[in-house]
Amino acid sequence: MISEAAALGILATSAFTSATILPGSSEVALLAFLAKFPETAGLALIIASIANALGSITSLILGRLIPPKQLPSVKVQNYLTRYGSPVLLLSWVPLIGDALPLAAGWLRLPMFACSVYLLIGKMARYGMIILLFFWK
Repeated sequence: MISEAAALGILATSAFTSATILPGSSEVALLAFLAKFPETAGLALIIASIANALGSITSLILGRLIPPKQLPSVKVQNYLTRYGSPVLLLSWVPLIGDALPLAAGWLRLPMFACSVYLLIGKMARYGMIILLFFWK
């Protein structure tokens, strides 16, 4: 039997690594947590959102270390140059999501604004998953 605290730790680890280039499926971890501890869905939302945002912020910081002549994707660079930090609301989207924070760091977009948009986007995604989980 796993404790709620241990399950939250596993959820946080999964959410963090899923937002980096490391493999992970935080949605599955969140659903497993909700199946076992449905009464703490709000806490799971907060933990998963913050951990996932911190994983993306790690990618944002790593993006600042990329030499100026190298970028993961020209398409991502064009979106970020055109729309700025709000594009990071979409950092949860498969395929492009992991590249967005990396490119935002490379473009030296404002760290605070990027962090806020990352957290809002992650929280909206996990909130939607939780709502769908409890939908009757």
